[in-house]
Amino acid sequence: MNEQVTPRPADCPCPDRSTEVLHSAEVFDGEPGCIAQARELADRFLVRLAAEWLAVFGEHTRSDLLLAVSELVTNADRYSQGPYLLELEGTAERVSVTVYDSSTALPLFYSPDPARPGGHGMEIVVALCDRLTAERVPVGKRIRAEFELSS
Repeated sequence: MNEQVTPRPADCPCPDRSTEVLHSAEVFDGEPGCIAQARELADRFLVRLAAEWLAVFGEHTRSDLLLAVSELVTNADRYSQGPYLLELEGTAERVSVTVYDSSTALPLFYSPDPARPGGHGMEIVVALCDRLTAERVPVGKRIRAEFELSS
């Protein structure tokens, strides 16, 4: 595991919250247990965001975020070759969950169909988050789910 957390500078008396974010990222190699480790990273991140930024999570926001992390990391683990990066960024108003992987194939978005035996991961993420983007980047692709927090 290769976790990086960028804390707020200790010597800054009054940080400009409009441009500052809490950031955490980790590279996963697809070994067994990576999805659970990604959820643990996200859970620690949310605890810090609540403690340091006084972020307020709605009734289901925390579980929605953790489920989105599970789905996005599972897709990266299943469909890409090589390592993938989970990046979390947040403020008191919003959180973004971003996964970079080596595959250039963008995810398929199916219409909801309870009879379909698979392909529900992105459908779930779309239902949970406030905004989802998927785009190709030089290393493969980037999928970002954004969540607006309660005030």
